[in-house]
Amino acid sequence: MKTDSLFHRIFRQAPSIFFELIGQAAVEGYQFRSIEVKQTAFRLDGVFLPPANAPDPVVYFVEVQFQKDDTLYQRLFAEVFVYLDQHPDTVDWQAVVIYGRRSFEPEVTHLYRTLLDSPQVHRIYLEERKASASSSVGLGLLQLIVEPEKSAATKAKDLLAQVQRETSIIPTNVIIELIETAMVYKFPQMSRQEIAQMLGLVELQQTRVYQEGQEQGERNLILKLLTRRLGKLPAEIIKQIEALSLEKLEALGEALLDFSALNDLTAWLQHSQES
Repeated sequence: MKTDSLFHRIFRQAPSIFFELIGQAAVEGYQFRSIEVKQTAFRLDGVFLPPANAPDPVVYFVEVQFQKDDTLYQRLFAEVFVYLDQHPDTVDWQAVVIYGRRSFEPEVTHLYRTLLDSPQVHRIYLEERKASASSSVGLGLLQLIVEPEKSAATKAKDLLAQVQRETSIIPTNVIIELIETAMVYKFPQMSRQEIAQMLGLVELQQTRVYQEGQEQGERNLILKLLTRRLGKLPAEIIKQIEALSLEKLEALGEALLDFSALNDLTAWLQHSQES
């Protein structure tokens, strides 16, 4: 199982899960990326970059480790400090190493003891994170990754039931798709269709909760694309977009590719209201 790519997908689609994992409040606007430090041919596997207007712009370096690597810390800290050398405008940083289990951690850590004992470095062992009644769906998703195969289906179904009971800042359709993807990684011998049938996803995707989540996810994406293309949108325009049906949101997603100014958007919205 290529666990790194699964975590990358989760953190890209639902960055709030990462901040919940390290016990910090999520900051809107963080982007999870893979960054190459060109001069030394290092590649930082995962970096959360803060938004430009963040009041506390911390850069988070993330390493996911599901196998033994005795050179992990020397590589990680070398990459961190080369990055800091090449980005002198960095205000603050933290490093987070996520282990599937404690036995994957390097045994010899003496050279890095000051860094490892500092509040800037977090070591998380997923296997030791026990689920509780108050656990969120996001943390439950990460625990699903290390769940034994014999109990994984039951765990996944419990999470899907929790999705329908609780509200979350992560759109419902996004978290359901991530749960399904985690199971596809865990059972590579099964097709995605077989996974969906095992978890009862066909019926779930027809529920009002799922469809509303899908609509909200589409709306958030459209707003981000429009802001990137046209700049900050007026509050009245945002209100009109939030009132659009899923069908019209999909039409707007296609039309916005031809927009070059805010007037194009207002004209489209006016025409949409009249049709």
